[in-house]
Amino acid sequence: MAKKKKSSEPKGVRIANRKAFHEYHILEKVEAGLSLSGTEVKSLRAGQMKIDEAYARVEQGEVYLVGATISAYAQAADGMQHEPNRDRKLLLHRRQIRQLEAHVRQKGKTLVPLAVYFKNGWAKCELGVAEGKRQYDKRESIKKRDQQREMSREMRRRR
Repeated sequence: MAKKKKSSEPKGVRIANRKAFHEYHILEKVEAGLSLSGTEVKSLRAGQMKIDEAYARVEQGEVYLVGATISAYAQAADGMQHEPNRDRKLLLHRRQIRQLEAHVRQKGKTLVPLAVYFKNGWAKCELGVAEGKRQYDKRESIKKRDQQREMSREMRRRR
């Protein structure tokens, strides 16, 4: 009998930033590690994180996740709690950081967190190099999505 391979697919909690796909054109995706404290990890495993208004910033050769909120862990004592809104360091290779920094220096581009999840026990953050959408682009995206829904409804109805 053959051994089963361990899949590296993310399992369990996945916090997605659906707003990012509506507000931005995602040009490139990068997976980064997330540097967290103990109670932050426990809260994250419970799904207590918000990344809707978050973004990433490159400072002095390091990348930080800014504006993400990890709620306080309810079972921890007051002295053990973490700061919910602190900047969190993202773990990337130097080469990746330089590439991201080159993208961000271009006008109109930013780093947006697309998802936070666990992969092989490690907290990961999927970053996207994003360019803001214009209002007409947003309307066009909504129109396409509605047309797809109508087509799928019609196909289901015909079966």
